[in-house]
Amino acid sequence: MRRRISLAILCLLPSASSACLWDYDTLKQERSRFPDTLEIITGKFLRHSPEFYEWRIKDRLEKLKRDPKNAAYHDDLAVAYAKTGQYAKAIATMEALEKIVPGRYETYSNLSTFHFLAGDIEKALPIIDKALAINPDAHFGREKYQRWLGEYLLANPTRKLPISSGGGFALPHRPNSFAVFLRSKLEKKELDLADLQPAIKGVLGMMRFANHESPILLEALGDLLWLNSYVGETTGKRLAARAYLKASQRISDPDSRAGYRQLASDCLMLQSRDGVSQEQLTLQEVEFSFEQELRDAEQWYADLKAKEVGWIGSGADPETEFDKLYVEEPRVPDEPTVAFPRTWAQRNWYALLLVMGIGVAALVGCAGVFVARRLMRRPTRTA
Repeated sequence: MRRRISLAILCLLPSASSACLWDYDTLKQERSRFPDTLEIITGKFLRHSPEFYEWRIKDRLEKLKRDPKNAAYHDDLAVAYAKTGQYAKAIATMEALEKIVPGRYETYSNLSTFHFLAGDIEKALPIIDKALAINPDAHFGREKYQRWLGEYLLANPTRKLPISSGGGFALPHRPNSFAVFLRSKLEKKELDLADLQPAIKGVLGMMRFANHESPILLEALGDLLWLNSYVGETTGKRLAARAYLKASQRISDPDSRAGYRQLASDCLMLQSRDGVSQEQLTLQEVEFSFEQELRDAEQWYADLKAKEVGWIGSGADPETEFDKLYVEEPRVPDEPTVAFPRTWAQRNWYALLLVMGIGVAALVGCAGVFVARRLMRRPTRTA
């Protein structure tokens, strides 16, 4: 009942008029508009194993002994430290390089990201500004969105996850959502596709380079994809739900997990199962498909990791072998291999609603007849 009331109120809001229409885009259609998004959410993209980065640390330290001013070696070493969680060493490596080759965009870009990953956002922001001053559009403008994400986190100091509040009729325009914060930074009353598309690409870049399993980045991605379904003629609800579900899996606090699952459920409102009906797509169906997609990605990554461990163990150069074998980015299959086991009630919910409606109407009618007869039987009082 609460959801029906919320939906009725939502349809009266001018800023959310498009939300009163059913979305029926398939996951395949969403993926065509947001390439690589599902791959980055699931982790099925070209990336290295921790064992590879341990090898690279040793390799680059040896090479730097022979060529201590080589900036590329410093970059590789610092990223390898960061990928293995050694943020202090990553920061120290970049600070040493800044003294050798001052003023490099790559140095500032890496250094700001390492401070960001280490949780020191106050230090990261001025360094991001230095990178932006040199090259504001590098990596699809990733630094710009990284800076705004840092400001967003500082504006919510408690950082209780999810950062944005869920539920209610406001939907993607939720208090404290990253999408609403981005709207304020762009000084716009409403965001359009030209605002959202580069923002989504920027967050995906942060996930690819830094941490694709970060709940904060996954939440920001979900916020942007969800809001995208309310502007123009594109949608991203199925992908947004997957981002929130993945965030729920990467956090241990039960309240936070429940909060992310609620966001995943809420963003599927008015998302039909297909283009020929208005059957509501359920969170359980999305989760069923997503679990298969995650298993596919995990199996692919396990195979990649085994290969890298084998190359290192045999004395081969894992960088060379990796580049020879992995020429193209992998893809998550478009459709689940097993159909979701829907219950009889889910398959026939229109019929159930019809029967329930008829039943309610019959009860109301009977009650009306009963009341009318009682009134007719009352004796007429005379003065």
